[in-house]
Amino acid sequence: MAETHETRLRRLRMRSHRRGTKEMDLILGPFSQTELTRLNPDQLDLYEALLEENDNDLYLWVTGARNGPEIYENLLKSIAGHALGRGIGGLT
Repeated sequence: MAETHETRLRRLRMRSHRRGTKEMDLILGPFSQTELTRLNPDQLDLYEALLEENDNDLYLWVTGARNGPEIYENLLKSIAGHALGRGIGGLT
Protein backbone atom coordinates (compact mmCIF):
# COMPACT_ATOMS: atom_id res chain seq x y z
CA MET A 1 0.00 0.00 0.00
CA ALA A 2 1.35 3.41 -0.97
CA GLU A 3 2.08 6.00 1.68
CA THR A 4 -0.36 8.91 1.71
CA HIS A 5 0.90 12.48 1.57
CA GLU A 6 -0.25 13.12 5.16
CA THR A 7 1.48 9.98 6.41
CA ARG A 8 4.67 11.04 4.66
CA LEU A 9 4.51 14.49 6.27
CA ARG A 10 4.00 12.94 9.72
CA ARG A 11 6.94 10.59 9.17
CA LEU A 12 9.22 13.42 8.02
CA ARG A 13 8.17 15.57 10.98
CA MET A 14 8.96 12.75 13.38
CA ARG A 15 12.38 12.26 11.80
CA SER A 16 13.00 16.00 11.96
CA HIS A 17 12.22 16.16 15.67
CA ARG A 18 14.19 13.05 16.61
CA ARG A 19 17.63 13.64 15.19
CA GLY A 20 20.98 12.57 16.59
CA THR A 21 21.75 15.96 18.10
CA LYS A 22 19.68 18.41 20.10
CA GLU A 23 20.83 21.28 17.86
CA MET A 24 19.34 19.66 14.78
CA ASP A 25 16.17 18.74 16.70
CA LEU A 26 15.76 22.44 17.49
CA ILE A 27 16.44 23.52 13.91
CA LEU A 28 14.68 20.86 11.82
CA GLY A 29 11.76 20.13 14.15
CA PRO A 30 10.15 23.56 13.98
CA PHE A 31 11.02 23.88 10.28
CA SER A 32 9.17 20.65 9.57
CA GLN A 33 6.12 21.77 11.55
CA THR A 34 5.56 24.92 9.51
CA GLU A 35 7.32 24.51 6.19
CA LEU A 36 6.86 20.94 4.93
CA THR A 37 3.32 21.58 3.73
CA ARG A 38 4.71 24.34 1.50
CA LEU A 39 7.15 22.03 -0.29
CA ASN A 40 6.26 20.42 -3.60
CA PRO A 41 6.85 16.67 -4.08
CA ASP A 42 10.34 17.16 -5.55
CA GLN A 43 11.31 19.42 -2.65
CA LEU A 44 9.96 16.87 -0.18
CA ASP A 45 12.12 14.22 -1.86
CA LEU A 46 15.11 16.50 -1.41
CA TYR A 47 14.23 17.16 2.23
CA GLU A 48 13.93 13.44 2.84
CA ALA A 49 17.36 12.91 1.29
CA LEU A 50 18.74 15.71 3.49
CA LEU A 51 17.48 13.85 6.56
CA GLU A 52 19.77 10.96 5.62
CA GLU A 53 22.82 13.20 6.06
CA ASN A 54 24.95 13.19 9.19
CA ASP A 55 23.77 15.67 11.84
CA ASN A 56 27.25 17.09 12.37
CA ASP A 57 27.52 17.87 8.65
CA LEU A 58 23.99 19.24 8.55
CA TYR A 59 24.69 21.61 11.41
CA LEU A 60 27.80 22.96 9.71
CA TRP A 61 25.90 23.42 6.45
CA VAL A 62 22.90 25.14 8.03
CA THR A 63 25.06 27.47 10.11
CA GLY A 64 27.20 28.34 7.11
CA ALA A 65 30.39 27.06 8.74
CA ARG A 66 30.83 24.81 5.69
CA ASN A 67 29.30 24.75 2.26
CA GLY A 68 26.85 21.92 1.81
CA PRO A 69 26.25 19.98 -1.37
CA GLU A 70 24.98 22.24 -4.14
CA ILE A 71 21.82 20.16 -4.53
CA TYR A 72 20.72 21.24 -1.03
CA GLU A 73 21.69 24.91 -1.36
CA ASN A 74 18.18 26.41 -1.54
CA LEU A 75 16.78 24.06 1.06
CA LEU A 76 19.61 24.81 3.48
CA LYS A 77 19.02 28.54 3.02
CA SER A 78 15.33 28.05 3.80
CA ILE A 79 16.11 26.04 6.92
CA ALA A 80 18.69 28.58 8.11
CA GLY A 81 16.31 31.48 7.40
CA HIS A 82 13.55 29.78 9.35
CA ALA A 83 15.85 29.19 12.31
CA LEU A 84 17.10 32.78 12.20
CA GLY A 85 13.53 34.01 12.19
CA ARG A 86 12.96 32.04 15.39
CA GLY A 87 16.02 33.59 17.01
CA ILE A 88 18.28 30.54 16.90
CA GLY A 89 21.80 31.95 17.36
CA GLY A 90 24.91 30.95 15.48
CA LEU A 91 23.31 30.99 12.06
CA THR A 92 24.45 33.14 9.20
